[in-house]
Amino acid sequence: MGIPSGYTSAQVVQAVPTGINSALVLISSTTIGNAVSSVTVSNAFSSTYDNYKILISGGASSALGGLSLQLGATTTGYYWSVPRLVYGGAASNETGANGSSFTSVGGMNADGLGMNVDLIAPFLSKNTFYYSNQVANGTSSVAGGGGGFLNNTTSYTAFTVAPSSGTLTGGTIRVYGYINS
Repeated sequence: MGIPSGYTSAQVVQAVPTGINSALVLISSTTIGNAVSSVTVSNAFSSTYDNYKILISGGASSALGGLSLQLGATTTGYYWSVPRLVYGGAASNETGANGSSFTSVGGMNADGLGMNVDLIAPFLSKNTFYYSNQVANGTSSVAGGGGGFLNNTTSYTAFTVAPSSGTLTGGTIRVYGYINS
């Protein structure tokens, strides 16, 4: 696949989301501040793309825990499940029904932040679906993948990431759009 018209090679990354060849275009890069309790990324979603990838890397947190994702100002209707394994083999499953955000979509501790989420149709007037991979560093942490949906048909342009406890310092939130084919 060649570089789509209007894009430079620095903006396009080849990807394979859910078994479909596509390309990712960097939409925004946000640096996380110092000791913040949440970060909102505005103008992340538009009619240009149907589906998005959000990556967080670098930085640190003041506590061990997970990262949550909230779309716009919506605080109800989040349904999700995150089956995981604690390093060493013990199962740890989390679920949410009609919660205030998608939780456990990423991991955090004093050594770093990590989140890898695919959002399906956040700007479209349809339910928004998400898929994530969670890997936390730390000998008693967890790894797993999850997914869910937001049970409404609101069109979103922004999202907020927040820690389960403590604060976040540094790191980068990158938003990519999957080119519609």
